[in-house]
Amino acid sequence: MFHDNTISPGISWYEFSVAERPTYPVLHETKECDVAVIGGGFTGLSASYHLAKAGLRVVLVDGARFGDGASGRNGGQLGTGQRQWVEKLEKALGHERAKALFDLAEEAKKDILELGNKIDLDYFPGQLSLIHKKREIAAYQAHVENMLRYGYDQLSFMDRKETQDRLGSDFYYGGIRDTGTGHINPLKLVVGLASLASKAGAELYEKTPATSLEVKNDKCIITTPDGYIKSAHVLLATNGYNQTLRGFVDRTIIPIRSYIGATAPLPIDSEILRGGEAVDDSRFVVRYFRKSVDNRLLFGGVESYDKAVADHLADRIRAQMVEIFPKLSEIELTHCWGGTVAITVERMPYIRDIMQNVTYCGGYSGHGVMLAPFMGKLYAESITGKGDRIHSFKELKISPFPGGKTLRRPLLWLAMRFFALMDRF
Repeated sequence: MFHDNTISPGISWYEFSVAERPTYPVLHETKECDVAVIGGGFTGLSASYHLAKAGLRVVLVDGARFGDGASGRNGGQLGTGQRQWVEKLEKALGHERAKALFDLAEEAKKDILELGNKIDLDYFPGQLSLIHKKREIAAYQAHVENMLRYGYDQLSFMDRKETQDRLGSDFYYGGIRDTGTGHINPLKLVVGLASLASKAGAELYEKTPATSLEVKNDKCIITTPDGYIKSAHVLLATNGYNQTLRGFVDRTIIPIRSYIGATAPLPIDSEILRGGEAVDDSRFVVRYFRKSVDNRLLFGGVESYDKAVADHLADRIRAQMVEIFPKLSEIELTHCWGGTVAITVERMPYIRDIMQNVTYCGGYSGHGVMLAPFMGKLYAESITGKGDRIHSFKELKISPFPGGKTLRRPLLWLAMRFFALMDRF
């Protein structure tokens, strides 16, 4: 098994849940194409599939194996709407634009569910968004009502008793139950998208890092260690990865590591999440968890803000998990792993034309399971002349992180430590 611990720390439970992960060749030659895609995660593979299906010549390269990045290692939760709730978006953008962004997100969710007809995704419905501070109850109640104005009636507010019954813990004060979304096995989505793209005619290459990208005489030139790609257009879909090329977007996105642990299978009669929903909570540094198809608890919430792998990872994941579920203090953690996500100041995607005919799509800020494949579809629409709906994201204001190249990471670390501290009060 090929595994680069610097790219994807730890072996994930997902890797053991996929019977056989197909391999793709390394690029050792010169290629010419209509669109070159850098990055074999959700966005890049989805774009390759839709572009190739439309008859374009597509070449995709990734520096690792498909699924070794965050697309194959995340929490698997779809969510509803954008990363920011409609209340905040409406205040900044107005109702019309906020509604348009919400509708696009709902279409993105629908697309994932329809892919489930072609790919086995281990989809299970339901999500609980839980309140860890009593003063947040009113805002969560209001959100349920506000969503009715957006045509979404699948939310219901849960009081503390209902939350305890559904969660199997009295740790939270209440929350929202969403019956219109759910969770998937993200690595199965990666594997499935790669298969669909390949069958549609896209040329896919693994273990082929893009070492440089430039535009010469209206042609985009990508170099790799043993190859060369010339294309009319380039999609840079590396999100928080690819140190060589990330300088194009360093001011506006910052990569952070998020970690997940998988327990041994829970007892069949366990009271934890009897309904099988996914969970996220109201912390700034979100805790998120769900049960797998074989009844393990997959629990995330530990983060790190530098390139090093987090120390004492299993102990830190267990401490968070046991705070909510004390009865799991002795359960075995069979897998602990991490992935790199890209965040923006506004927690909204960063979609920009960064050079002539070169587009970056990323910065999903923890909401990429649903949005990233859809962004690949919207990019393909724009290239094939079928629409410019991706412009709704290109026109979003995304602020640069303060501190410049030198102080950006230290300031992020201080800010995240501050918000983590505030989560306790």
